[in-house]
Amino acid sequence: MQLTVNGEVIMVAVTTLADFLTEQGILGQRIAVELNRQIVPKLNFHTTFLSDGDVLEIVQAIGGG
Repeated sequence: MQLTVNGEVIMVAVTTLADFLTEQGILGQRIAVELNRQIVPKLNFHTTFLSDGDVLEIVQAIGGG
């Protein structure tokens, strides 16, 4: 299926948001995810199904000092 992630169109073969984040190596990190302009709570990552054409925005918290 085709997703747009942070403005980039990519092809993936996953079904859930958690599967996608695992494939990207970022599940469990300090991230925020927006799916089709709606914030997805971390508790819902495993139960949120992706569809062809979905748009994801993913931001990662980076600490500094």
